[in-house]
Amino acid sequence: MPLLALANVRKAFGTHVVLDDVSLDVETGEVVAVIGRSGSGKTTLLRCINGLEKVDGGSIQFEGNPLPADGAALRAVRRHIGIVFQSLNLFPHHSVERNITLGPTVTNKVPLAEAKAVALDALREVDLEDKLHAFPTQLSGGQQQRVAIARALAMKPRLMLFDEITSALDPELVGEVVKVLERLAASNMTMVLVTHEMGFARRTADTLVFMHKGRVWEKGPPKELFAAPKTKELESFIRAVLEPND
Repeated sequence: MPLLALANVRKAFGTHVVLDDVSLDVETGEVVAVIGRSGSGKTTLLRCINGLEKVDGGSIQFEGNPLPADGAALRAVRRHIGIVFQSLNLFPHHSVERNITLGPTVTNKVPLAEAKAVALDALREVDLEDKLHAFPTQLSGGQQQRVAIARALAMKPRLMLFDEITSALDPELVGEVVKVLERLAASNMTMVLVTHEMGFARRTADTLVFMHKGRVWEKGPPKELFAAPKTKELESFIRAVLEPND
């Protein structure tokens, strides 16, 4: 049984159909990289998986159970589905430690001392244990993004979703975040990533999903799809975004 299963998912905003008959299975420990042009439905896909958007048709199952529509049942499931956006949403008036301990203490009712230990472990995973008492404004963009990852990891999720988390970073800061993602992949964290980092997608992902016009246009092993796209849409996308030395 896959950890996550989407079947014929449809999502529209008014008359604009954003997701059109999307089906996708994600196995435990699998790394799925989702690529595609702006407006192809990638971010909406993640928001539907996390329950931030309600689907208009089809179904989403997590751990074999339908994703609840709303309320306490949905909040309970979302504790196990971490999501990190390109907009960091860190609290600037709180230290790094408090940004990370808020979720476990408030949502999961973890004692503060235990949450602090979890926060330190999460920061070690992203190589920022020395920034425990710093404030977000004292960190670089790459460091802030790594804190956002640590904050999600502190909730002990079974599935991590990443929405183009390197796109707002200066080029020299992208590498440090990609290294963290590669380490998480090596630790068998189940991940679905919307990304423009084609090198990462090709090296690290188990499955590449190319979205186009709200549909899963192509899906398969990254090396195969990069080497021999089956459609002209994926071929032109790869040609447009792949740097010569990638």
